Amino acid sequence: MAAEPEGDGMSATDMAMDSSAARDDAEPHGPKPRRVSPGRIGVYAFLVVAALFFLIPLYIMIVTSLKGMPEIRLGNLFNLPAEPTVQPWIDAMWHACTGRDCYGLSPGFLNSVKITVPSVIISIICASINGYALTYWPYKGANVLFGLLVFGAFVPYQVVIYPLIIGLSSVGLFASLPGIIIIHTIFGMPLLTLLYRNFYASLPVELFKAGRVDGAGFWRIFFYIMIPMSVPITIVAVILQVTGIWNDFLFGVVFAGRSNWPMTVQLNNIVNTTTGVREYNVNMAATILTAAVPLIVYFVSGRWFVRGIAAGAVKG
Repeated sequence: MAAEPEGDGMSATDMAMDSSAARDDAEPHGPKPRRVSPGRIGVYAFLVVAALFFLIPLYIMIVTSLKGMPEIRLGNLFNLPAEPTVQPWIDAMWHACTGRDCYGLSPGFLNSVKITVPSVIISIICASINGYALTYWPYKGANVLFGLLVFGAFVPYQVVIYPLIIGLSSVGLFASLPGIIIIHTIFGMPLLTLLYRNFYASLPVELFKAGRVDGAGFWRIFFYIMIPMSVPITIVAVILQVTGIWNDFLFGVVFAGRSNWPMTVQLNNIVNTTTGVREYNVNMAATILTAAVPLIVYFVSGRWFVRGIAAGAVKG
């Protein structure tokens, strides 16, 4: 006689039927969502309107910057240029007048580079060390200090301008390149420290403990473990700082000094300087040139922006 199968006596067919039934129960039931719904239509309509809100002025600026003044006087704002020319762009960069000086945006571009590069580097270095120390090396009063630091991110700039003028003047740094770099570094610290602290808090604490077990100290863990893993949040910090510092006007006009005025201040002077005829094509070209650097930085590294923000928002 054949031996009976061990177990609960279920045949292979019964087991297959039970498995199929389990899969059917696991699958979603009910009507499938419609591909086109009022909510989805509303979302796409909002996105289209928002995109047009920003793209239409950009389109007008580009086509106007490529037209000559006789064509602009015809008033056809949305028409493509009949005879495109890049002379307004050349004039905006090299020959536009700001008062008695006719050097265009080129001095402001160099000043913006000299202000932005060291400010971004110094603020990111300081913020990463602060975030690392607050996360893995807490000390007495660290939470209070962090709260005060974050509170500084919500203080309006206009409130502290006059005290900063007095402070920098007392040490001989007002209206100087080091002075404006210090200002941008200080005002970038609160937000960047918050980003780095949240990012380091989202990393597995076992990495830090393993480094301590191997005998690594503060700086060795920071340079060999934390820094290699900080690429996403560092790119976020670079984008935020480059955008904020390059587009800044208030600090530049107050603290930089006439010889160090950034590109935004030079743009304001070009637009508000008239020598008989207002050259709208040159003004539009100067505006696009001023905004080009932050846009290039974002488009080159923008895919890392959302990734870094999401990584730093896992833990608070």
